[in-house]
Amino acid sequence: MPLLLFSSFLHAYVGMRLVPDLAGWPVAQWLLGLVLLASAVLTPLGLTARRFKSQPLSDRMAWTGLLAMGLFSSLFVLTLLRDAALLAGLAVLAVAPAAFSLDAAARDSAAAVPLAGLFMSLVGFVNARRTAAVVQVDVPITGLPAALHGFSIAQISDIHVGPTIKHGYLQAIVRAVNTLQVDMVAVTGDLVDGTVAELAHHVAPLAGLTSTHGTYFVTGNHEYYSGAHAWIHELQRLGIRVLMNEHVVLQHGQAQAQQALVLAGVADYSAGHFDASHRSDPHAAMAGAPAHALVRVLLAHQPRSAHEAEKAGFDLQLSGHTHGGQFWPWNFFVRFQQPFTAGLHRLEKLWIYTSRGTGYWGPPKRFGAPSEITHLRLIAV
Repeated sequence: MPLLLFSSFLHAYVGMRLVPDLAGWPVAQWLLGLVLLASAVLTPLGLTARRFKSQPLSDRMAWTGLLAMGLFSSLFVLTLLRDAALLAGLAVLAVAPAAFSLDAAARDSAAAVPLAGLFMSLVGFVNARRTAAVVQVDVPITGLPAALHGFSIAQISDIHVGPTIKHGYLQAIVRAVNTLQVDMVAVTGDLVDGTVAELAHHVAPLAGLTSTHGTYFVTGNHEYYSGAHAWIHELQRLGIRVLMNEHVVLQHGQAQAQQALVLAGVADYSAGHFDASHRSDPHAAMAGAPAHALVRVLLAHQPRSAHEAEKAGFDLQLSGHTHGGQFWPWNFFVRFQQPFTAGLHRLEKLWIYTSRGTGYWGPPKRFGAPSEITHLRLIAV
């Protein structure tokens, strides 16, 4: 009920600001009014659909509600921007009364907002539902041993298998990763939105990932919403190594010239709030690492782990969590919660790469922040 009331309030604002100014187009006026009424009810259902005991019904309600949420998000933001522009127009008219017609501007912009919102949602839907494109990233490492030059990592992150992302979507990602023929695969959290009982079949394709040194996983915050302990056990059953504030040493290269690479992983930055024993700790993940291993890579779901990772002596951190903002304009706000939004950045001696994510959360919509499968290579400098 609180969600419904809040949703109704926001939808009422958009309706009051747009519908009256569409009086010149009565069909559009009625259509927008009906869409907003339906969306006001469907949007909360998209967030609470898991309460339905019937899985097919739950998924259908989630699909409908999340599509409505994606459209309304754009309508709401564009309506705010329209109001700001009209307010600025009033200021202009106060100085130059004949500059333009405010009524015409209100009418035309009231029609433009839903058209632009629909365009953004349709393009965003196509971008979200396609298989993520491969992004090539070279990471320069000072003093990188010759045997590790070109060491390749496929990073996938934030897939969010759940109501709208199922077996086929993940299988396509696995196929794309396997074509890269990498040395290792990193899954940097937020794999699921649901329990093992609900989603084990849909996560099963991960067992088909192939690489020289295997697949490694670290928990994201959504694993803790979905039963992290059960998912850790399930992923281990699939042959995926879960790194929980610990490291492994990978021996890479020809038998006569192998070099060691330390690969570590930490639990999600917020994991300690759910289980004190899972408190994220890059220093513990590094503890006992061999001194002769000249390259140290950390998997950490949230970029916020970077400051402690740098202090712990890591050379590279791979993260996700941000989705790159997922769709406009939220990509401009991520920086207020995370130090890095997307791409490769430098923090003192630490390189950090933040993936925009390989799936999506909530609305099936990506606009201005495309999903990615990241193909990273370590390069000697």
